[in-house]
Amino acid sequence: MLELLRESFRRATVMRVNSYDYIVHPLLDGVPAVEPELLEEVINAMFETGDMDCDLIVAPEAMALPLAAPLSMMSDIPYVVVRKRSYGLEGEIRVEQSTGYSSGAMYLNGVERGDRVVVVDDVLSTGGTLRGIVKALRAAGAEVADVLVVADKGNRAAELEKELGLRIQCMVRLEVKDGRVLVK
Repeated sequence: MLELLRESFRRATVMRVNSYDYIVHPLLDGVPAVEPELLEEVINAMFETGDMDCDLIVAPEAMALPLAAPLSMMSDIPYVVVRKRSYGLEGEIRVEQSTGYSSGAMYLNGVERGDRVVVVDDVLSTGGTLRGIVKALRAAGAEVADVLVVADKGNRAAELEKELGLRIQCMVRLEVKDGRVLVK
């Protein structure tokens, strides 16, 4: 299962940014080009494994958007974007995030108290983005039904599941060793 995804990570380039190993991959960066077959394979897997009994799909900007849009179309569930800029709308929630290579704020709009949501993202590295989004969703009064992530790069999913008390489903688990991506 997910052979195209596994093979695409085996071929991925690894760049060292300070002390952070950054994987250059179509679904994480849009570089090189995202092949439709790869996207279709991942979206189908997310749809089949995810708890799609929800009101909204929540996706952080930017690389979760190519995942959320087709998943929304397939499931007939609307999606909202956690944006990197504030709109200043009533009820907007600031999301603090810290990743392996940056930190800052994102902004959550369009989620209501009682909404049942599925969070979709491209990669789980440090867990900083996901942690911030889950806290913001809970502050909004939403229930996080499931988390669907393309790749667990930092082997953080199990740790975050315990910390946040929710299920995190990663399509693949990765390790960077000697400048290469190993698919577990």
